[in-house]
Amino acid sequence: MQIEQNNIYLTKQKLLQHLAKKTGLSKKNINTLFEELLNTIQEHMKENGPGKFILPGIFKLTTKNVPAQEERVGINPFTKKEMIFKSKPATRKIKIKALKNLKDLIK
Repeated sequence: MQIEQNNIYLTKQKLLQHLAKKTGLSKKNINTLFEELLNTIQEHMKENGPGKFILPGIFKLTTKNVPAQEERVGINPFTKKEMIFKSKPATRKIKIKALKNLKDLIK
């Protein structure tokens, strides 16, 4: 499939169409595959899951627990005046890392 110059990215429908054409599977089957992949990623990323998911040769997802920060007094870097920075609750962040095969594609 030639990527059109005026399109920045493939839409979901165009991607399904392209994969159906290349694999011989129906768009419905491919859509089901994507949904199940998303569900699997969600199971791995949720709080009581392992916190890691690797799609071999493409990317690795990991979660990081960021602790809560209490309210503090600091210096505004623009005005150089003292100010109070609000507290922040604890959060979980997702990090994505491209794996070697994906990195090699752009060389």
